[in-house]
Amino acid sequence: MEALKDKFIETRKRTETICSYLETEDFSVQPAVYVSPPKWHLAHTTWFFEQFVLVEFDKAYKLYNNDFAYLFNSYYNNAGERVLRPNRGLMTRPTVKQVLEYRTYVTKHLANFLDKTRNENILEIIEIGINHEQQHQELLAYDIKYILGNQPTFPTIKHDFNLQEETQQQKFINIEEGVYAIGHQAEGFSFDRELGVHKSYIQPFQISNKLVTNKEYIAFIEAGGYQNFNLWHAEGWDFIQNNNIEAPLYWHNVNGKWHYYTYNGFIPVEEEKPVTHISFFEAYAFAEWKGMRLPTEFE
Repeated sequence: MEALKDKFIETRKRTETICSYLETEDFSVQPAVYVSPPKWHLAHTTWFFEQFVLVEFDKAYKLYNNDFAYLFNSYYNNAGERVLRPNRGLMTRPTVKQVLEYRTYVTKHLANFLDKTRNENILEIIEIGINHEQQHQELLAYDIKYILGNQPTFPTIKHDFNLQEETQQQKFINIEEGVYAIGHQAEGFSFDRELGVHKSYIQPFQISNKLVTNKEYIAFIEAGGYQNFNLWHAEGWDFIQNNNIEAPLYWHNVNGKWHYYTYNGFIPVEEEKPVTHISFFEAYAFAEWKGMRLPTEFE
């Protein structure tokens, strides 16, 4: 139980660290329906622990605020009504300060509850809650980037999200044909969608030992990849045409040179970094252009 409590507290602190470099004005905006405000992430991950652990198992617990279940539920139908996702950015209240106080309140009560409870029925739900919050840390990483990347001034922000350069010599790894077990088989946590272990027959194939780099992707762009409909799925071609997509998200051509927005600001594209912020359609077209294909899920 002590190890689980430490992991819980560490996860909570990590989320707050990710958000600690933001200004107050950054917390509540929602520039697109698929982006959630950082304030909402902070509150929603807190509501999860309050709703499914403290309310369920700690009979002495008192709700921090009766309205928060409605404001910060996401899609848990059994937990009641909720604010619709497109409207999350309309909520200027509660304030950022109140949400952070809510986090402190729930974290403290849950840590204290773990010190005194012997109910092992809560272990699984807390483990799910920790992994759920870690998912939202990933969501925060790209929601914050989308919020800042749409600012005209391309602000910088302190962070520790760093991609390594792909400097190794490319080679293709041979995978032998055979029947392979697919699904989670190791010890430890897994989400339900990783379960249902089954076997799949796989034909022999080769796969690259490194990720596609920005340099390679620039070559695709400059070869007219976004203008050659023969490289694209029909749906993908419609997607880039309807959305005027001619490069990865955050990329801008400045005087014939590609630049992109990063947490370090607006900088020239780093050619040896792996390409990011492209859709499946773009990845498929790039592979077609290279005379290759994307791996299947099982591969």
